[in-house]
Order: sequence, then C-alpha cells, then structure tokens
Amino acid sequence: MRSRRMLFRLLRAGAVIYAALAVWAEVAHWRSSKRMLGTKSGTGGSQAVVVLGFRNRGSTANFINRYRVRAGIRSLPRTEDGVLVLSGGSVAGDVAEAVLMETYAREVLGYTGRILLDADSRSTWQNIANCVPLIEHADTIKIVSNSPHAEVAREYLWAQRPDLAGRLVRGDEHRFGEIVPIKIAATLRALLFRWRADVAAHPA
Repeated sequence: MRSRRMLFRLLRAGAVIYAALAVWAEVAHWRSSKRMLGTKSGTGGSQAVVVLGFRNRGSTANFINRYRVRAGIRSLPRTEDGVLVLSGGSVAGDVAEAVLMETYAREVLGYTGRILLDADSRSTWQNIANCVPLIEHADTIKIVSNSPHAEVAREYLWAQRPDLAGRLVRGDEHRFGEIVPIKIAATLRALLFRWRADVAAHPA
C-alpha cells in the first residue's frame, strides 16, 4: 500500500512538472515566433520560406525534419509566387538534410511547388549566408524551424543582410499543442545556447 502511494505521488509530481514545462515552452515558442521580424505585412508579393534542417543520421528525413517541412509548406501562400528553400548539409549522415527534406516533401507529401536547396550548410550562420542568394528576390521572407532556433536565424539575417531582414514575417511553425516534448527540449537547448553566448561575450 505504501509503495503504491509513493508511486502515485511520484506520478502526480511528474505530471505537474511536465505540465509546467509544457506551458513554459509554449509561451517561450510563442514569444520567439514574434521576435526579430521586419516591417512587412506578410501579404502580397513573392514569398520565400526557408526551412532549417536538423541533424539527420538516417537515409530518410527524421521526425523533426518532417515536421519542419510540413510547417514550411503550410507557411507558403497558395500562389505561384512562393518558393520553399530547404537548408542543411550532411552534418550527421551521408546525405544532406536538404536532400532528405526535399525527398519527403515530394515523395511523401506530394508537394509540387518550387523548391530550392542549400545542401552545404553545417551551422545556422551558414544556413543564412548560403540561403541569401536564394531569397534575395522575395518580397517577404519566412524562416521555419522550432521558434527559438528560427529567432536565432532571423537574428543572423539581421546581422548579415539587414536589407533582407526588413522583409521578415512570421512563419507558421508554432501552433499551440503541437510537438510539446520537442518544444520543451528546444527551449532548454535555446537557454543553454544563450547562456554559452553570454559567457563567451563576457568571460569572468
């Protein structure tokens, strides 16, 4: 009886902690999705949607890359003036993330729209630098990943090409209640990234 009570208390505590982390992550992602944007309205004209890849060890797109591709496609306007830019090199596997994402978009989702690839990037900074020639034509630009990562990428575009960053608008990668465990992990990772950046910028 005592062991059952202890198990129940542990489960209840775990549920409370998970719920608190989930709410925290949802709020953090929502706030990130609104930061580092330009002054464009996001309607009309041509659009480029940049989807940032995640390390992929296998020969098919992993869960995170599949989600990002779906979020990228739903971020595109229903016109012929949109281009999906898939960005990511072979960081963790033999095949570039961009290629794996394109295969998923074409063969699994049946996407028939225009796609451009950056299959060389090995960091977020390179993602942005290598995608600049592919998005310069666009009237508005969206960057899709998990929201904290997309915020960092938008920050890098402001640093590299502020003229293009002024065209940044929100993508549709953040929806409440989607991929909550991954949002929690991404928020924790973003905190660690920011902490390391602060330490590097202000060493003791």
